[in-house]
Amino acid sequence: MTSTGRLLARLGKFNLVGLLGAALQLLLLYVLPKCFHMSAVAATPVAVEIIVLHNFAWHEQFTWRDRQLKSFRQRQARLWRFHAGNGLTSLLGNTVLVYFLVGRLNAPVLPSALGAIVVCSLINFFIADRWVYTTHFAILSRHQPATRKVATHPN
Repeated sequence: MTSTGRLLARLGKFNLVGLLGAALQLLLLYVLPKCFHMSAVAATPVAVEIIVLHNFAWHEQFTWRDRQLKSFRQRQARLWRFHAGNGLTSLLGNTVLVYFLVGRLNAPVLPSALGAIVVCSLINFFIADRWVYTTHFAILSRHQPATRKVATHPN
């Protein structure tokens, strides 16, 4: 398979995980305001954080299965990168877009949330593929300082 083919296959897996996450996010955006009397703007970051963790778990086992890490420390660093990249993009992007669409333009909540999800997901794929799931960081975290050997001269 060509590199373009692999990228498109991975994008398809990413979008499948994203569809599962989007369905759960929309369900949460329906349930949180209705059952917990939260505003749509307040419910959005709660739903997004749940989805970020959900998507990370799926991407680890499905989308980027070929880029597994050996240690807990490496996986922990990857989760931090995922939160910093995809999490912040999703959290800020979805919250800001929903705020403007619902809070300022009085657009319906669910279509606004769906539009925000689509915009943020495209950005998130490239962040995940090029930064979060790169093997470069795994190599760096395995690097141990070299021990110096002192040359001895036989006399």
